[in-house]
Amino acid sequence: MVNLDQNQWNLVYNIFSFGLVSMLACTVYTLVSQARVLPKYRNALVMSSMVTFIAGYHYWRIFDSFKEASEGTNVNLSGDPGSFNEAYRYVDWLLTVPLLLVEVVAVLALAKEVARSLIVRLVPASAAMIALGYPGEISSEQGTQVLYGVLSTIPFIYILYVLFVELTKSLDRQPAGVGASVKNLRLLLLATWGVYPIAYMFNIWGDAGSSSFVAIQVGYTVADVLAKCVFGLTILKIARMKSHAEGMAADH
Repeated sequence: MVNLDQNQWNLVYNIFSFGLVSMLACTVYTLVSQARVLPKYRNALVMSSMVTFIAGYHYWRIFDSFKEASEGTNVNLSGDPGSFNEAYRYVDWLLTVPLLLVEVVAVLALAKEVARSLIVRLVPASAAMIALGYPGEISSEQGTQVLYGVLSTIPFIYILYVLFVELTKSLDRQPAGVGASVKNLRLLLLATWGVYPIAYMFNIWGDAGSSSFVAIQVGYTVADVLAKCVFGLTILKIARMKSHAEGMAADH
């Protein structure tokens, strides 16, 4: 049981609510924006919609789990039935992170061989990253947390490196004006994904009390909104710019 004060409980409650509505709003927006890009870029928007829809569903489950685990402002973290279930996040990430990677590949419109090679390398790495992070997340032993944190960081760095390199390579092939957005996408990728290990570290260096619990939940939720909603909207922007550069009427 972690004992939150009223302000801490309200903050966690509101941040989960914010995460849920952000995911749902982005799902609707990217779905209705399909007609505003050329067909070749619509797969990227479909992937974006799937990412935020899946995340929205899991935020609904996280939101309910938090309410059910609360006794007043105290939250049950025992792992027993009725306690707060952190596994919903990892199930979400296991599904959405590979889709995020496919989303990036789709909007770049790379040659089929290059795209296939990227997906074959990145999707297994993303699954390994999530699977290795979960044992450390749920452990209360600092040694276990550090071990799995380090292990999950290896595929994490590999994914960021491969994407950064491929995004850089694609700059010369982008239409005029799109290159700046792709450069921003690289920075956004590093900035948003960089929040996750910071939040994870509160498991290791925190005091296993209320402050650490709040910091972890707020950190992960902010990272999710940035990595899924803001990133998805940036993908939409790039898809629209490339569509207009390739002859689509600007009023679409």
